[in-house]
Amino acid sequence: MVAQNQIAVWNFFGKPLPAGSAAPEFEALDESGRLIRLSSLRGHAVLLVFYPADGTPVCRAQLCEIRDSWSQFEAAGVRVFGVNPACADRHRRFSADNRFPFPLLVDQGQRIAKLYRANGWLVKRTVVLIDAVGTIVFSQRGAPSSESILRALHPLPKHVSNAVEPPATV
Repeated sequence: MVAQNQIAVWNFFGKPLPAGSAAPEFEALDESGRLIRLSSLRGHAVLLVFYPADGTPVCRAQLCEIRDSWSQFEAAGVRVFGVNPACADRHRRFSADNRFPFPLLVDQGQRIAKLYRANGWLVKRTVVLIDAVGTIVFSQRGAPSSESILRALHPLPKHVSNAVEPPATV
């Protein structure tokens, strides 16, 4: 019984698939019935936004923040997908109501969420950015800002600091 409880705690509080991992292959239908395969997106960065439910205030806010930063994602060549187990009809209404410029994938049985460690009683709010060659470069629970997600595609060189240099003294 202790082992099952430990597994349950790990699944609830565990971390998503980490940056540096190879992105697991998946395929799913989007809200329009188009089949999306990760392997067909090679050559492009891919953002997977796992979210618990269509239409909830927090999920709406998270996806609308990405919508509002859409020009930055487009300029970086990022293909964005919301991922949730709701049916295509719910996804279509949610997308239309919020004018999302990106597809919402129907993740039946949380198959994709399980591959990326975002599954559970409810899908864990998780954001995963995959680079053009299929490596996870950003993986975080919650709703990180668009800026922090995009920064993972073009990190500062190790010798460059984010700190502000003090003015030179004479």
